[in-house]
Parts: sequence; C-alpha cells; structure tokens
Amino acid sequence: MRALPSPHEYRAVRERTLALAAPLSAEDCCVQSMPDASPTKWHLGHTAWFFETFVLAACEPDFRPFDADFRALFNSYYHAVGARHPRPQRGLLTRPALARVLDYRADVDQRMARVLASGQAAAVAEVVVLGLQHEQQHQELLLTDIKHLLWCNPLAPAYAGADSVPPLRPTPAPLAWQSWSAGVVEIGHVGQGFCYDNELPRHRVYLEPYALATRLVTNGEYAAFIDAGGYADPALWLSEGWDWRNAQGREHPLYWQCGEDGAWQEFTLGGRCTLDAHAPLVHVSLYEADAYARWSGARLPTEAEWEHAAAQAPKLVQLSQLEGDVWQWTSSSYSPYPGFQAGPGAIGEYNGKFMVNQYVLRGGSSATPAGHGRASYRNFFPASACWQFSGIRLARSG
Repeated sequence: MRALPSPHEYRAVRERTLALAAPLSAEDCCVQSMPDASPTKWHLGHTAWFFETFVLAACEPDFRPFDADFRALFNSYYHAVGARHPRPQRGLLTRPALARVLDYRADVDQRMARVLASGQAAAVAEVVVLGLQHEQQHQELLLTDIKHLLWCNPLAPAYAGADSVPPLRPTPAPLAWQSWSAGVVEIGHVGQGFCYDNELPRHRVYLEPYALATRLVTNGEYAAFIDAGGYADPALWLSEGWDWRNAQGREHPLYWQCGEDGAWQEFTLGGRCTLDAHAPLVHVSLYEADAYARWSGARLPTEAEWEHAAAQAPKLVQLSQLEGDVWQWTSSSYSPYPGFQAGPGAIGEYNGKFMVNQYVLRGGSSATPAGHGRASYRNFFPASACWQFSGIRLARSG
C-alpha cells in the first residue's frame, strides 16, 4: 500500500498545470490543432475529472459531481466509466467556458484537500498517486499540443511561458560508442518508488552484444542526412515510412523551415529561431529515426538495450543525455511484458489497451516534469508521431 500524498504534494502538481496554462488566452485554450492533440481547456478539465471520478466518488459519502455533463465531456478513453466525447472533436467544445473549467478544478481541489487532510482517501492512496503522475503526463502533453497549435499560426507566436521549459542543451563531446557483451539481464521496474503497470513485472531478457552511441543525434548531423538526399532515397525507409513521407510531402523534420538565406530555422516554444546545429534533434517520427539510423550504418536500440544501459549510466560517465532532453525512439513494439496483468476496473484501462501498433520511447524530454522519469519508464506512440519531443540515439550490433 502506497502512502497517501500530502495536501502539499497534491497542490504542487495541480498548481504547476495552472501555471503552464496561465500565459495562454481563452482562445488559445480552446483550439485543437489536429486529432492527436487536445485543447488546453480539455487537459485542465480531464485532469480534474480524474480525481473527481476515481477519488472523490469513492471517498465522499454524499458525493455529487460538480457538473454531471462533465462525466462524458472530460472522459478520455475509460469505457467502463461511460460515454465519451470523441477525441477528434474536443476543439468543438466552446462551452463550457474556460472560466467554468477553472471553477471545476477549484471545486475538485477544495474537496480533495478535505479528503487528503482527513485521511478519507487512504483506501485509494494508490489511485491518488496515479492521478498525480497522470497529471504530470498531461503537463507535458499540454506543452506539446500548444506548441503544435502555435506553429500552425502563420504569425509563429511564442508561448509566453517558454522559460518554464529548459532549452535543449548543446550536445557534449564527439559521438563515441559504449559496448556491452552478450548476456541475460533484467529489465522492468525495481524498488519501492512509483511505476506504471506497463513497467512490470521485472523479467529476464537475453541481449546479444550491442553498443549505444554515447550521445544523441544533433540537428547538424540530421541536416547532413537531408543534404545527402535522405528524404529522396526509398532504400533507406521502411515501406510504410516511405508511404508516410510521400503522403505528408515530408522533406525535413516537423517545425524546421528553410529561410530565405538557405539556413535552417526551427519553431520552438519561444518562437522561430535559427536552428542550433549542436542541439539534439527533436520532433522526428520513428520512420525518420529509422531512416537516419540506416543512413548512418547503425540502427535504433531495443528498449531492453536502452534500459540495460540506462540502469548502469551513473557508472558510465561517457554515456550522456539519457534523460531530460528528448524522448528516444526504440525499435521495440509496445507490448506487454511476460506475466503482465492489467488492474481491475476502469483503472486497468490506463495502459494495457494501447499495446498494439505503437513503439516504445525512452528517456524523457525537456518538457517532462522534473522527477517524473526513471530508467524503466515506457512511453509509447504510433510510428508516425512527431509532435512529441522525440529524437534519436543510435545503436549497433556486435
């Protein structure tokens, strides 16, 4: 049984979400730029909905929802809870107004403060912990989604709170390789700290000899791939990736733009700026990552290789940028670990139902809340996803 978070711990997470939304206008908060993204207003409402639905409903003897209509409006994918508003249509929710959603959050927070202070939520402490971790995930999604929205605007406006997200650090040192010999290793979460159910159970895997690049691929290195005709050579691309590249008319990473002087520019949360050739590459799909790896004479790591290396990283000073820069694509399909069992009830829908047609990313990004990541953390997205803060670490066999 996990310890019940304190009111202070709860409040700190909830206040950061509001702080991330604070620089945005009501119009910013309502618009949905594509079906895979969600409006900021929906993120604010959904994260309140989680605590109302899974904590307050279980703890308050006289429970009544703030607004019964919100049960469907802010339900994401929990079929066991009831009806859901279609994800691609979240941007049509001009009502309720942003002020009403903020009132909803305030009401839920007042009620949560009472049940946390009284200990009423002790029986669902694990759900409260999950809810806070879930909200941190939405903090990152809020940033990725608002970045895509602002990029769609021809004025290329900056997110006024860009200083709340640390800039990508220039890549240290020339690229080198760290090697491991073959053997049986264990992966999956270990210890008493929080983990999601998809990080369990810890289990053994056999790894052939492999090597990981000691750092991430940079913008400058990827620009060389473009200059060498990487986007024009079907031999470098997975068949599905080549179809995607043609359908999208993609000739460079998302958010890149060639300026009038022929120099690359990049759209960031701080607006459009000159591309930093030494910073880690970000916002590429699995297809692009895989094509670059082939062009480089390398490959993408498996998630087992990545986690095995990351678990030893504190002792391997030459292995850098494992966390807090960009999510790193792996070649591993997102699937259950041996012995995985989804939890009972609606909470069991959190991860297991998505274990199909997606790939695993590791490492966290500059938009990931501090302290949210760990070596066993498994993020996952479709191969075409590139609006997330995703980049490349190369691997080799043998």
